[in-house]
Amino acid sequence: MTELATPRALNHIGLTVPDIHAAIDWYGRVFGFRRIMGPRRLEAKLSGTAESAHILGPRFRAALQAHLVTANGIGLELFQFTDPETEAPDDNLEYWKHGYWHICFTDPDIEGLVARIVAEGGKQRTEVWAFVPGTDRKLCYCEDPFGNVIEIFSHSYEQTFGNWPNEGRDAE
Repeated sequence: MTELATPRALNHIGLTVPDIHAAIDWYGRVFGFRRIMGPRRLEAKLSGTAESAHILGPRFRAALQAHLVTANGIGLELFQFTDPETEAPDDNLEYWKHGYWHICFTDPDIEGLVARIVAEGGKQRTEVWAFVPGTDRKLCYCEDPFGNVIEIFSHSYEQTFGNWPNEGRDAE
């Protein structure tokens, strides 16, 4: 196997929501994401979207799909499953279970973005925390109106973790 000369870029994140039209509108208003495709209907029986049944398995019958894009070109792919219907979990913060548990966005005005999230029907889960000792880096956890966990950083990922002030303890 050939060694990678550069890290691979994150292309997109897939997110299941109960109402795709409301999610398109909300992510556009709150984060400024642009819709670049959809919503379109995916059906297990349609030749143009039959790959969905192969990818998602035999229980899948139909869904709506839309694609939004962030300021830096990362995609947010939204799904609303219609057959079977999207189900909300009883606990949307099961961080101890395997898999993704949040997505994170960067905004230097965390307080302003958190206020916008709440004003637009989302939820603030935590206070705004000073995160990196001795710096002005901050974070906050929120939710979209559909129960998906969102983290907000005041600085980029690289700025935050690439300039950590002390080594701390490495995991053994």
